[in-house]
Amino acid sequence: MGIAISNVSKTYSNGVKALDDLSLHIGMGMFGLLGPNGAGKSSLMRTLATLQLPDRGTVFFDSINVLQEPMRLRRTLGYLPQEFGVYPAISAEDLLDYFAILKGVDSRSDRKKRVQEVLELTNLYEVRKKHVAGYSGGMKQRFGIAQLMLNNPQLIIVDEPTAGLDPAERNRFLNVLRELALTATIIFSTHIVDDVKDLCKEMAIMNGGRILQQTTPRNATKELAGKIWAIHISRDELEAIESAWPVLSSTYVDDQKIHVRVHADSQPTEHFQPAEPELADAYFIALKKDA
Repeated sequence: MGIAISNVSKTYSNGVKALDDLSLHIGMGMFGLLGPNGAGKSSLMRTLATLQLPDRGTVFFDSINVLQEPMRLRRTLGYLPQEFGVYPAISAEDLLDYFAILKGVDSRSDRKKRVQEVLELTNLYEVRKKHVAGYSGGMKQRFGIAQLMLNNPQLIIVDEPTAGLDPAERNRFLNVLRELALTATIIFSTHIVDDVKDLCKEMAIMNGGRILQQTTPRNATKELAGKIWAIHISRDELEAIESAWPVLSSTYVDDQKIHVRVHADSQPTEHFQPAEPELADAYFIALKKDA
């Protein structure tokens, strides 16, 4: 089971080239698509979800020609976009029942059983009588997962799902996705490095409508062993450091000191100390090479 994307391109009417001859293969389990805002991630997600056609290219999910057989794909697709609407004053239970009707679950008893299953899986059963409009951000995201699970999808697409969630809600949401990844292909689009590090076995870094690197979080950091260096400096030293070495990140330690990480094959100066590579380092390096 998997999705094969070959030479997909998309240019919008305003001249923005969102997808640039993009090719990618994604197998079962959780796949992280990591890139900054504007990288083309949402354009790719919308294309895979059959909401728009590319200018050229092919997409297959197993035996399904996604671009030519959109209705066939939709029967096995679950999609959670960045924004998924304003909810009416209706309970989660009743709204899921309505969605199940739209998805073709005609039997009332089958709908009741399936609605209960998805509420329990997303830890929303205890608040099933509450209006979804009154849910917290994280609860709404879990409701989004509940509605996409009503048709037992084999392909699940989630676009920037954890932005704005507090740590506890984020963990609850990611735990639901972990369970689903055991039996489905999940494409998880995000600009948050920790989401990919914590969740995904496979990943790709995307920018400018292209795939810059396809790897695993483990391999991405392993390749940087012995090449990441750190130093504490004063604020007025930062400009000189940035002009001399490829700075990956700089964070304030206190009002006076800044912690700086750089990428170099050998120790820049004796004042730099070796640092353990992080996935964020690999991400920033890929983006800098593409700049």
